Amino acid sequence: MIPPERPLVLPSVMSADMTALGGQLGELCAAGARVFHVDVMDGHFVPNLTVGPDFAAAVARSVRPHGGLVDVHLMVERPGYLLEAFAPHADAISVHAEADPHLHRLLGEIRRLGCAAGIAINPGTPIDFVTALVGVVDYVNCMAVNPGFAGQSFIPTTPDKVARLRTELPDEVWIEVDGGIAPGTLPAARDAGASWLVSASAIFGAEDPVGAYRRLAELAG
Repeated sequence: MIPPERPLVLPSVMSADMTALGGQLGELCAAGARVFHVDVMDGHFVPNLTVGPDFAAAVARSVRPHGGLVDVHLMVERPGYLLEAFAPHADAISVHAEADPHLHRLLGEIRRLGCAAGIAINPGTPIDFVTALVGVVDYVNCMAVNPGFAGQSFIPTTPDKVARLRTELPDEVWIEVDGGIAPGTLPAARDAGASWLVSASAIFGAEDPVGAYRRLAELAG
């Protein structure tokens, strides 16, 4: 996967209507969405439990015929044990810096499995965790909320953190901002240097998810 040429909005399927998932994903693909975000939570690393590899496979089956890609975000303890299960259904996988002390090895394994390798960092995690791994990381998932639940408010200091990351990282490493992305918060994250902007409830919680996506995509530019 090459770095995105322009900022992209990633619908986060954790807030989708699971009874109508295929239809919603197809409509978003038709509206221009190209990368879809799958949040995996284990009830231990974060206080919530979500989906497994079969769900990621279902998302992949829905979006890949339209040219769509799947970004898997592992919010789990010991993420190395899940990489082989998710990799066939993912184009990019991010693991949390706080979840495993062997990030260099994990990132290498993600690449070996054919996916772009990402590091996710919580709001309280310093950017040093990332800059030490330049050369083995493809993108950084900068959390704009404390991970675990959709619908949280965007932490207002996030753009400053993104701007510092953008200064410290080479151009080929792109930055993802995850959490609280909505019309009022997207421009600041975009202007700070984010290339992937993950939105869950602002899209799927709207009466018209496709219209909500299009509005965010326009703001992303």
